[in-house]
Amino acid sequence: MTEARLRQPRVSGTVRIVGSGLLGASVGLGLRQYGVDVVVTDASRTAAQLAVEYGAGREPEASDAPVLIVVAVPPDAVAEVVAAELAAFPDAIVTDVASVKAAPLAELEALGVDLSRYVGSHPLAGRERGGPISARADLFLGRPWVVCSRPELARAAVSLVEGLALDLGAIPVEMDAVAHDESVALVSHTPQLVSTLLARRLASATDAALGLAGGGVRDVTRIASSDPALWVQILSANAATVASILRAYRDDLDEVVGALERIDEPGSRRTIAETLAGGNAGVARLPGKHGQDRRFASVVVLIEDKPGQLGRLFAELGELDINIEDFRMEHSPGAQIGIAEISVVPEMLARTVEDLTERGWRIAG
Repeated sequence: MTEARLRQPRVSGTVRIVGSGLLGASVGLGLRQYGVDVVVTDASRTAAQLAVEYGAGREPEASDAPVLIVVAVPPDAVAEVVAAELAAFPDAIVTDVASVKAAPLAELEALGVDLSRYVGSHPLAGRERGGPISARADLFLGRPWVVCSRPELARAAVSLVEGLALDLGAIPVEMDAVAHDESVALVSHTPQLVSTLLARRLASATDAALGLAGGGVRDVTRIASSDPALWVQILSANAATVASILRAYRDDLDEVVGALERIDEPGSRRTIAETLAGGNAGVARLPGKHGQDRRFASVVVLIEDKPGQLGRLFAELGELDINIEDFRMEHSPGAQIGIAEISVVPEMLARTVEDLTERGWRIAG
């Protein structure tokens, strides 16, 4: 029996998931770990069957009486589907997991729908690839899950959605719809466009240049492989706010371009230096491992390019009782070694380097 099944879920009763893509199927997989009865449905019967076969839930039955409905459909279909689910299941609380919240809420209000059982929400989690085949039960682990409370909502309805987030290992964050959309415009929607614009430059690059690509360009362009059709919907629903941020970004970019074009003029290098320092300050404000609200030390280990080496490294770190706080792997095509960057708490840095060196690992730096 898994650890999840030993714990009592906060959400009990049947949960109906409408939409069997990455988020919907991941919700199903996560809840099924607790033995929760999950129903999966989708406009695409093939997608729904695939999610069921992967273990995200079962097919609907006429007698289903869900206590909670999770709408996991594209943003431009959210309002229509939420309205239909509220009408079809008058005793259920309905939430959605779309990455924009104000537009669907406004559309539902315009339709005159009774929204006393609707609680908008958004898990800040995802992958570059979609569909049930990419779903993971641990997708939401440790990630924020925004729950959009409204004054007229019963506390029990909000608590049920927060319970869903907690069952899936996420961290509930209460926020109104407008504040949510403004926030994700900055930390999610604009980065998607910036990553995409840089990745477009790679399309016409020479093979020789691409062969030099390392962790930097891969990190910045990772999300550029996301689904264009989905992102057109997301950006359309949050267009004005994203455009405002991009205008400020364009102003910064113009200033740097001007400094580079006049690099030997007084003040140009200072402009570039202050821009870079501003980036340092922004990263420092990010919470968690990649920002500096909590600091970690890095150990860079050189790994031979042969089977089993990464597994051996992880196994030996476990034997040494060294907890990996974060991990990044870099390997260039044709290279005989890979670079594993391991983040540990600062007080473990010296021992990690010493113990790994004693076991024959090569440490860079």
